Formats: sequence, C-alpha cells, structure tokens
Amino acid sequence: MNVLVAGGAGYIGSHVVRELQEAGHSIVVYDSLEHGHAQAISGCELIAGDIGDPVALGSVFAQCKPDVVMNFAAYTSVAESMADPSKYYRNNVSKTLVLLDAMVHEGIRYIVFSSSAAVYGEPLRVPVDEDARCAPTNVYGETKLMVETMLAAYDRAYGLNYASLRYFNAAGAHPSGDIGEDHDPETQLIPLVLMTALGLRPELKVFGQDYDTPDGTCVRDYIHVSDLASAHVLAAEALVEGLGSRTYNLGNGQGYTVRQVIETARRVTGREIPAVDAPRR
Repeated sequence: MNVLVAGGAGYIGSHVVRELQEAGHSIVVYDSLEHGHAQAISGCELIAGDIGDPVALGSVFAQCKPDVVMNFAAYTSVAESMADPSKYYRNNVSKTLVLLDAMVHEGIRYIVFSSSAAVYGEPLRVPVDEDARCAPTNVYGETKLMVETMLAAYDRAYGLNYASLRYFNAAGAHPSGDIGEDHDPETQLIPLVLMTALGLRPELKVFGQDYDTPDGTCVRDYIHVSDLASAHVLAAEALVEGLGSRTYNLGNGQGYTVRQVIETARRVTGREIPAVDAPRR
C-alpha cells in the first residue's frame, strides 16, 4: 500500500517508517522538520511541509496517491500545552482539520492517528481499557480527544475510516541503533535517567513521592517504540482490508514506578545516577 506519513521524521514516526519499509510498503514522509530530523529518514522520499497548508497537501496527495495517511504531526509537551494552549489547539487540532479536509477532497479513505492515553486523565480503574471514561487533565490530552471526536464525525459524514492509537509511554530505539529518541528539550523519564548516567545532567528530579504506589513515586506503563511501530502497520493494513474504524490502547499492561526505572538503570549501567526528590508537577 502507499502510505503518507505526516510527522514521519520524529521519534515515533521514523520508527513507523522503518517498520513500513520492512513490510514492503511504499512511503512518502511529509514533515515540517520543526522538531523532526531529516537524517532519521532514508530509503524513501522526504517532503518538507506543514499539514496546515492545504495547497501543499493537495500537491503531495496528487503526487503520491496514498491509500493511507498516518498522522504524527503534533506538539507533545504536557507542560508547554498548559503554558501555551493556543499553540497546541492551533497545531494539534486546527491543522489536523485541514489535513482531514484535504483527505476528503482527494478521496483518501483511511487514516491512522497518533493519539494518547492522556485522553483518559486520572483513570477510575486500572488497567485502563478503551471504554474507560475520557477526562483529560491537560491541554495536550484535550487536543488528542478533540481530534478523536473529529475523526468519528468524519467517519459518519464522509466515510473516512480511522484507527486511533492511544499510546501510553513510548521508550527505546530501533535495534540498528541509528534512530532513537532525540527531543530538545528532553522531557521523557528514561532518556533523562540515561543522560544523568552519562554525566550530561548533574541529577535527576523525582517529581512526587506521595502517590499510592509501593514506593510513593508515579507509575507509568512503557511500550517499546518498535512494538508501537508494528501496531501502526497492522492498523493501517486492517483499515485497507475493510476492518472499519477502531480505537486501541497501546501499552504493555504493566506499570513501573519512577524509582524502579532509576534502580534498573543503575543496575544495568553501573552508574550512581543521582536523584533528588521534588514536589509533584
């Protein structure tokens, strides 16, 4: 199948591109390169562009004639979303609306959407299934839920089938070692732990020690980025085969506390990894 990967030069997008290539699909990456990395893409065409530009999208769609669009083009910082909500609503929601309209105009029927478990907010039960109440507690999560609402409406009105994939916490890197997580600034726990182990940071802050967990620190569910990428390929293939619109959680079903992650990194690296307690964010 022909796949247009919007935001395909980012962390998760670039791993999905590799998985698509290994599965034998034809790919065009469309990325503004605001946060993506051109060097993460090889073996397929990379077009620099913004999903909020309808003219550019029309040109790309006419050129590559995708069967499926995958959309990773979004800002992802929870803290920034609360400090600058306008930026997040404009980029994550309004620009995605432009993308959906362009797809409808060109008759492209399938989209795989990079959503987030942030749509759930504080879950009422654990483990969290796809039927759990959605009540996001930050603007980032709200933008993901808004797009999911748009997708459902476009499915009903225009027959645009979607797979909405709600990630928990992506981690790891491609087995080749030539692509991986490279955010600036970095906000994810595991890279921060390893940067501290390498001496690139003086210490690691552990935010909150009063959670209802065995050691008082926050629990997160991690999924390897390669497993995440594989799920995107399977979702796209299922859409094209006629499965219909679906929403899926992507995680491993087992949580690890912040302190467990730090202790594991200390054991594996043999480094001290200084950590200091800090209030909840």
